[in-house]
Order: sequence, then C-alpha cells, then structure tokens
Amino acid sequence: MQRPDPLPCLAACLVAILSLAGPVRAEGQAPSLPLPSIEELEAAGARIGNIRVDPRNIFDLDDPKESKSFFALANRLHVTTRPAVIERSLLFRPGDRISRQVIEETERLLRSERAVYDVQIRPVAWRDGVVDLEVVTRDTWTLDLSGRYSRSGGKNTAGIGIVEYNFLGTGLQVGVSQTSDPDRDGKQFLLHYGHAFDGWTVLHYEEGRYSDGGRRTASVTRPFYALDTRWAAGASWDDWDRTDSVYNAGDEVAQYRHRSEAAEAFAGWSTGLVSGWTQRLSAGVTMQDDTYEREPGTVAPVPLPAEHAVRGPFLRYEAIEDRFVKLKNRDLIAKPEFFDMGLNATVQVTRALEGWGASRSAWLYSATAARGFNLPWKHDLLATVRAQRQLASTGSPLSQAGFALRYYAPQSPRAAFFAGLSGDRLGDGAQAPDQLLLGGDNGLRGYPLRYQSGERRVLFTVEQRYYTDWYVFRLMRVGGAAFYDVGRAWGGVNQNEQNGGWLSDVGVGLRLAFDRAAFGNVLHLDVAFPLDRTSDIEAVQFVVKTKTTF
Repeated sequence: MQRPDPLPCLAACLVAILSLAGPVRAEGQAPSLPLPSIEELEAAGARIGNIRVDPRNIFDLDDPKESKSFFALANRLHVTTRPAVIERSLLFRPGDRISRQVIEETERLLRSERAVYDVQIRPVAWRDGVVDLEVVTRDTWTLDLSGRYSRSGGKNTAGIGIVEYNFLGTGLQVGVSQTSDPDRDGKQFLLHYGHAFDGWTVLHYEEGRYSDGGRRTASVTRPFYALDTRWAAGASWDDWDRTDSVYNAGDEVAQYRHRSEAAEAFAGWSTGLVSGWTQRLSAGVTMQDDTYEREPGTVAPVPLPAEHAVRGPFLRYEAIEDRFVKLKNRDLIAKPEFFDMGLNATVQVTRALEGWGASRSAWLYSATAARGFNLPWKHDLLATVRAQRQLASTGSPLSQAGFALRYYAPQSPRAAFFAGLSGDRLGDGAQAPDQLLLGGDNGLRGYPLRYQSGERRVLFTVEQRYYTDWYVFRLMRVGGAAFYDVGRAWGGVNQNEQNGGWLSDVGVGLRLAFDRAAFGNVLHLDVAFPLDRTSDIEAVQFVVKTKTTF
C-alpha cells in the first residue's frame, strides 16, 4: 500500500489544530495563534472565502515620514482607485482553492498597472478549511500635467500636455499632449480603458496631428491576460501618413512620403497552465499596405521605396514557462521587479496571398525566444534571440536575425554590475530605408543620433550601478551609474564613410526614479564622452531621457 505524502498531511493537521482557536479577532486585537502561510494553506487544500479589497491613497498619513501637509494635500486632490477596478483584476474568486502561483501572478498583474504603486495579498482569517484574503493596494499620482524634455544624440525632444491615467478612479486613461522631436511636431489625443466588458478587454484609441501628416489607431482586444487564460480575441487598425528620413553620419540626407495602413483580427485558444507550462495557438488575418511618394522640396532616396501590400492569414504559437523571480535593485530602485527566467517563445507564420490583394504571394514569419539563467553567486543572465522575414521597402522579402544578452551581477544590496550585448543582421539587398541604425538615440550615448547605418550592427554596454536609499520627499529614489559603450553598424548601401569604424564612449549618469507617479519611470541624466570622435562631434554629450528602467 502506497504511503501518503507527509507534507500535505502535516499542513492539513496544522490548519485543523489552529482552526480550533477560531477566526482572527477584530483589528486591534491580537490573534491567539499566527495564521498559516499561503503555502501551508495551499498544501491543506484551503478554499477562499471572503475577499476584502482595500485600495489606499498615494501616501500613508499614519507614517510619520508621510504625515506632512503636502502629502495630505496630494491625497485630497487624488481620487483613489475604486475597489471594483481592483476586484476585476484579481485572478481568484471566492470558492477557489488557494494557490501561491495565482496569488503571485495577480500581484505581478496589479504591479504592472500604472495606477498601482504597491500590492499586498495576505490571509486575514480562516476557519473550517476556508481562508479570507485581504488585497491592499496603494495608488500612484495619476494626473500628468507637466512639460517634458529629453536630449540624446545632440537632438532635443519636448512635450507638454495633460493626461489622467486613472480618471475618477475607474482605470480610464484620457489626455491630450503637444510633442516635438527630431522627426515631427504635433498634438496627440489618447483614450485607453483596460477593464471593459468582462474586466479584461482593452479598448484603445489614439489620434495624432503632426507637422508632416497624421496618425489614427484603434483596437479592441481581449488578451491572454494570465497564464491560465483559455481564450483571446481582438481587432486593431492603424493609419499613419508621415515623412520618413534617411540619415548618414547623423545628417538627414533624404526624405520621402510614407503612408501605411494596417489591420488585424485574431482569435486564440489555450489549454491554460499545465505542469508549469502555458501553450497558446492563435489564428487570424492581417493587412499591411505601404505606399511611397516623393516629398516636394526634398531629396528622395535612390531608389524610391516600392509600393507593396501584405494580405493574408496567419498562425501564431506561444509557449511560456512559469518561472518568475521577484528581485530588487536590478532595473529599478528599491521596487520589486519580476524577471521571467523561464522559456518564453513565440512563432508566427503569415501567408501573403495575391488573391487577397497582396502585392506578391510569399511566406513571411517572425520568431522570438527568451530565457533566463541563474548563475553562481546569484548572478542572472537573460538571453533573447529573434528572426523574421518581412517585406522590405523594395517590396521583396527581407530576412533579419538578432540576439540580446543582459547580465546582472549584484555586488551588495546597493550596487550591481550590468553588461549588455546585442547584435543584428539583415539579409542581402537591404536598401537605405531598411538599414539598421546606431547612435545616441539607441545605445551609443556619446554620438549623434542615427550616426551609423548598415546591414550589421553590434552594441556592447557595461555599467557599474549604484542604488542609494535616498528617497527625496518620499517621491523620488536616487541612483547612479558609470558606463562604457562600444558598437558599430556597417555594410550595405548607406555606410558612414566619414567615421564608419568601431565607436566607443564613457560617461557617468544620475538616475531618478519617480515611483509614486504613474508616468514617472526613471529619468536618465548622463554625461558621455565620445572616444572616437571626429571634428563634427561635440567633445561632451549631455543625454536627458525618460526610460522605463535603470
């Protein structure tokens, strides 16, 4: 006769013994015995009873560090997220068996919301095999009423506007903004709601009117929002009229008018999370029409891109391994981060059909695979490989392959070494509009934007990162970095003949993480010194940029 597994039995006995003491007493009274952990309750087969959702304001006025009048004013001006919004984002319901995996995934989903700063999910009472849970969240400041400025590669980007990321606590994002960057100036309108219908459907509409044209995009999508989600469906549309530019040595050498219209509809199915893996299969139809014209008063590239269209069905497959790790002080400062250390792979195959209106019949594809590796001394390596075959500006299929590596080596709770290596390669026949770009706007901080282009590209970066415990006004966390970048883009029809070799730079930077704001992310203030400069490059580059990570 097979013996039962002793661990669930022990956990069940522990729950049974402790349940004799009855449920937890009211707040302010000490419980007679401590509550079991989520793991112990799961092993005992406990089911979820009542779920108490407690969304809290931005600042904790009971905390002496946040009890000042400024924080009280911010709380009064802010509308706290409605409990129903949080409830619709939970992956568990009363009557479900409690699951550590589901609890942790719910925390990941909630923390990914712009309006949420902190999340705690904990048992608060249990009796007779039933556990009550409390979900406590804390809001971010969601009204973005400010001007923005960034500088990279010697070019400026600015913006001003008003965007509310949690209108009246409903989760609705709405706003207007004025933007200016090296390519265009214009106004944008945004409307985004991520909790429509069943609570998981995302409605999105965005419209922009720019100095060189305009853009409208809309979508209705019910995504695979969780690992155990069984179905997904959606439709999207994007119409963009703009001028595109070709650069060489950081200078604009050609321009042309580009009109693109894209649409997609899909439906997907999944068996859910089985033995630590999720597999998904989606099928749909896609359209991508690209037309080009000469722009009056400018020099057009030779040859001018050829009009082409992709129309046909596609099939997409995803495989995701459930292996997420919660860490701190990697890409953020003192805030929990979830790293996907399992295998995450996606493959999509599209058949463009002339009979459907495509410019030519062709097999097109895209594939991506990512995986994390736990190394000795608590070091981590994240690797990504990708490949795709799409129609290029010539109207012919063009292949591209690439990889990216990110290496994290924590040295102490306040310091870490980071290294990143990436490389890309285009197939033969790529024209200037399809070339790979490298410069101050995409990793080579000491050089002008789009400084080099080619059919091959490599970038290597190392950083010594520092994460302080300085929390300025309980609003802004402070960090810093010393960095070295080296890279090159080469090959093809539009190479930088003036300075086409390997380029490198060194520098130092300040990192300011505005983690109490829905729109804050991490502000980078860098000073970079190019080591392989020519007379047309400034000896010192000042880089100001807002990014999502360190």
